[in-house]
Amino acid sequence: MPAPLIDNLQYANFSPAIFKQMRVGGVDAVHVTIAYHETFREMVLNLEQWNRWFETHSDLIFKGTTAADVALAQQTGRTAIFFGFQNPSPIEDDIGLIEICHQLGVRFMQLTYNNQSLLATGCYEDEDTGLTRFGKQAVTEMNRVGLVVDMSHSAERSTLEAIDHSTRPIAITHANPHWWHAALRNKSDKVLKALTGAGGMLGFSVYPHHLAGGPACTLDSFCSMIAEAADRYGAENLGIGTDLCQDQPDRIVEWMRVGRWSKVMDYGEGSASNAGFPPMPDWFNDNRDFGNIRQGLASAGFAADEVDGIMGGNWLRFYETSFGALE
Repeated sequence: MPAPLIDNLQYANFSPAIFKQMRVGGVDAVHVTIAYHETFREMVLNLEQWNRWFETHSDLIFKGTTAADVALAQQTGRTAIFFGFQNPSPIEDDIGLIEICHQLGVRFMQLTYNNQSLLATGCYEDEDTGLTRFGKQAVTEMNRVGLVVDMSHSAERSTLEAIDHSTRPIAITHANPHWWHAALRNKSDKVLKALTGAGGMLGFSVYPHHLAGGPACTLDSFCSMIAEAADRYGAENLGIGTDLCQDQPDRIVEWMRVGRWSKVMDYGEGSASNAGFPPMPDWFNDNRDFGNIRQGLASAGFAADEVDGIMGGNWLRFYETSFGALE
């Protein structure tokens, strides 16, 4: 069976049209965000919506919970959908909900979004105090049940402490190196060396605020960055996590950035003059465009097996050892 195509982060405004684009693009698996600031009950409502989609579009998508579901997707010509949280808000202040969420099919959870959480510090806070007491116990429980620790929006010290405290490799599902583009959300060389040195995975993002040059970023620049990252951290630790927000209305940016915690707009990675979603680079608009990245990686000098790994094989290997409970 050929290596799979896996996108390890999307927050699109999902619809039958997007599910069909996944199939046109040959996307075998997608990790989708089902919670930003939702409580547990609100997150369950999002699961209900996905269950309806799985029922009515079973020819296109199905719920994925194990690495074997990626092979099933390839065999049946469908896309496996894996669930994740971009914030620990659905577990509220109850460590027991970590296992419940895993039982509901959730496979990734960020310890923070951009702010301080009950578990760790987000990348936009002035002071990074690292993992909290709850955070350390939460990581241990996530390790036990097979819920992947994701530090995509977390601050430096918190991320390093999560890597150190976790007994299983963790992930940064959607970010780029800070040495390529100095966005607060992108990760330092120190963090990426620690992440990959412990067997963790980095998913490269095509969200314009994460790209050098923003929407004008070229495919050559993006793939040259990945080549440099492979030299520094090893190609086997790299994948794609596009952070695709296709078809989302601009009001969703406000939900992402402020939830219910602020009365004023927090512009985060954007600016007051461009508060909505930024335009995508011309080489990646939707799920039909992964071929452009594949070609760009080949042009950047990657061998065929390395391209296969970055486009999904490396994530599959990570899935195989990350989603099950510790024996």
